[in-house]
Amino acid sequence: MSDHAVLTGEHFMTGDEAAAEGGLAAGCRFFGGYPITPATEVTERMAERLPEVGGVFIQMEDEMASMNAILGASWAGVKSMSSTSGPGFSLMMENFGLGIMTETPCVLVNVQRGGPSTGLPTLVGQQDMQQCKWGSHGDFEVIALSPSSPQEAFDFAIHAFNLSEQYRLPVFLMMDESVGHMFEKVVIPPADQIKLVERRYTTKKPGDYLPFLPDEDLVPPMIKFGDGYRVHVTGLTHDEKGYPVMEQSCHHPLVTRLVDKIKKNAHKIYMYDEHYLDDAEVVMVSYGITARIAQQVVEECRADGKKVGHLRLITCWPFPEAKIRELADRGVKGFIVPEINLGQMSLEVERVAGRGVPTICVPNAGGAVHKPEEIHAAVREVIK
Repeated sequence: MSDHAVLTGEHFMTGDEAAAEGGLAAGCRFFGGYPITPATEVTERMAERLPEVGGVFIQMEDEMASMNAILGASWAGVKSMSSTSGPGFSLMMENFGLGIMTETPCVLVNVQRGGPSTGLPTLVGQQDMQQCKWGSHGDFEVIALSPSSPQEAFDFAIHAFNLSEQYRLPVFLMMDESVGHMFEKVVIPPADQIKLVERRYTTKKPGDYLPFLPDEDLVPPMIKFGDGYRVHVTGLTHDEKGYPVMEQSCHHPLVTRLVDKIKKNAHKIYMYDEHYLDDAEVVMVSYGITARIAQQVVEECRADGKKVGHLRLITCWPFPEAKIRELADRGVKGFIVPEINLGQMSLEVERVAGRGVPTICVPNAGGAVHKPEEIHAAVREVIK
């Protein structure tokens, strides 16, 4: 790793800049992107920094091309990354599906704003949370992390790259405009203190290697284009050689494996923070910038003698079903889910908790973060 790749020490930077620095610290050496508010600062930072570390930056003609570019760079053996926001995220969905089907590791940062369409380019939103799970067609599972601070934007960018390499798929870093544009202290450790998961390459000879034959963990080892292996990579249903096979007998086991490599390892992937859950009668479930307001409300409730706990989602996908079910089965009075949309992750909480435990969404269509009183009102609704 280049001496300039990790800017060791304390810095005052935005979440966008921190996400870019996290990518560089993780070993990202290719960025293909297209400017879009409020993610443009990620692009600008990478344009400035990649040449300093021997990497390549390219501004593509649109977001569809950007997604294709980072997929191609990854198959050439380079850790790759892009960033975007709502409208660009929509354009990337088709080629995100290509990345899922071809099992291509890369990281996509989505700095969310309000939608639909052009919506609120400069204001906060959390309105793409279900799109990252269901936006591309077909059956698949995704990994999506949600930072609540610039420090976490740095840390989770590294973790996103590690997960993408471990499970061979594009991984989402689902920021929001407030975290992306917020200035805070970011501590960057020395390179030798940053844990990285490097790509697993095959040890087989070219004639013996099957590019989509998985190991026991359901993830196949990779190769680099140009290293002498003859590999066919396609978005079509394919066999273990990579050759198209238009039969259900091929499609079913292939897609099942793509889903299972995440589902069966979900217990290793889940990340969340717990606050006051041991005796909680009401559980707040939040993510991103909203978690900071939610935690303030929880502290205020505790000071008033109300038994309110907080489950802060770090991995929104895969969704931590086991934890929600455990709390529901324990008999909590209700879940409260504040989010800067009209209700997206609250649907997951409601689905898992079931009808016996009410789930109250505190919606905010976008443009501003919640006022604490809005969330307090939901607490009072549950604890009457």
